[in-house]
Amino acid sequence: MAQDPDAEPTPETAAGSDASGSEGGFEADADSVGLADAADPAGFDDPADPADPWLTPGVAGIGAASFFSDAGHEITTAILPTFLTATLHAGPGALGLIEGLSDALTGVAKLIGGPLADDPPRRARLASGGYVVTAVATAAIGAATAVWQVGVLRAVAWAARGIRSPARDALLASLAPRKAYGRAFGLERAGDNLGAVAGPLLASLLVTLVGIRHTLYLAFVPGLFAAAAITIAARQARDVAASPEARRSFRINLTALREAGAGRALIPIAAFELGNVATTLLILRATGLLHHGSRSLTSATALAILLYAAHNVAATGVALAGGHWIDKAGPRIVFATGAAVYVAGYLVFAFAGHAWPIPAAAFVLAGAGIGLAETAESALFARMLPDHLRGSGFGLLGLTQSAGAFASTAVVGLLWAAFSPTLGFGYAAAWMLLSMASLAFWRGPRSQV
Repeated sequence: MAQDPDAEPTPETAAGSDASGSEGGFEADADSVGLADAADPAGFDDPADPADPWLTPGVAGIGAASFFSDAGHEITTAILPTFLTATLHAGPGALGLIEGLSDALTGVAKLIGGPLADDPPRRARLASGGYVVTAVATAAIGAATAVWQVGVLRAVAWAARGIRSPARDALLASLAPRKAYGRAFGLERAGDNLGAVAGPLLASLLVTLVGIRHTLYLAFVPGLFAAAAITIAARQARDVAASPEARRSFRINLTALREAGAGRALIPIAAFELGNVATTLLILRATGLLHHGSRSLTSATALAILLYAAHNVAATGVALAGGHWIDKAGPRIVFATGAAVYVAGYLVFAFAGHAWPIPAAAFVLAGAGIGLAETAESALFARMLPDHLRGSGFGLLGLTQSAGAFASTAVVGLLWAAFSPTLGFGYAAAWMLLSMASLAFWRGPRSQV
């Protein structure tokens, strides 16, 4: 029986398309992703309508929350090594253990927080509560008198960050128009990266004025602003909700996520994250390159940290520009560009010379790469998933990012120690190239690239 080519797809026809093997395997069940998304459920190539009003108080509130929260905990992050070693007389091993366990907890907490955030009323409380707990636990480190206390408080703060992240992203997706997800998530990523610039600068100023412990206490202030901003966003999310929804049970619906395309989407993302090393390794590499000739180790370290600030400035600007680009061209081309820029940055780190403009260029390239790629990842999942799966989807994305970053940093560090930094950064660049290659096989029915 012939069908009208202009007719709206039904759940049966959408499912039938999937069963017959649509191009690139992108067709998903219409009940899972919504009729508007059935033609391009992964949302790789869906251009925006520039007339969409997107910068609402709620969207701006989430961007402000990311800025203030990141500024607050970056104050503590900048001071933590000195606090542990000089004040509590611990060694670098304690710092590594605390940071490693905290980062691991963040990934697990994101996976747990994902299905909790599938429930709209609950996600608002998770987001607000997560920002409050992060602020309180981070500032409380200033009162610690033992290393184990720092470890517990840091773990609590980072677990709260993990729990709140899927709720925040699901809130943002519910507040912004679908056609403006790139701009909305670009604003959130820009706020986060700008906070990573402001936090260390504030820390360096406050330490000279009030000392280490009082600076840690004052980290609570931007955290409090973050909690207030996310509360405003959560209130608007409740106001714009179309109808009250029943409370959903706590479970990760992996089948529905797979049918919506999340499994395929995670392939290039996982490859990218397996090459996304921690910025501490970039700082270490830059310090080694800059510690040359008459430049002392102290001067090299200070210059490397300054170049790291340039990395965050680049990530801020590129995330904003990349968000607009996503809404015009789709997340795929932006994600691929981010990976390509990262490859260029890694190659400079692998073979760089000792003049400061060379590692500076590498830092800027890495910042631009992460600004593009992270924004594209978030916008992709927001487009691809319906509201009742977004929390779980963002939780799964967060776990992939955390696990990949942990694995990449560990392997690159081992290759660096056993052989050379060139081999380590070459390994990371290879994963980025593999991520780009995997995108070449992903073409939805309405591909425009």
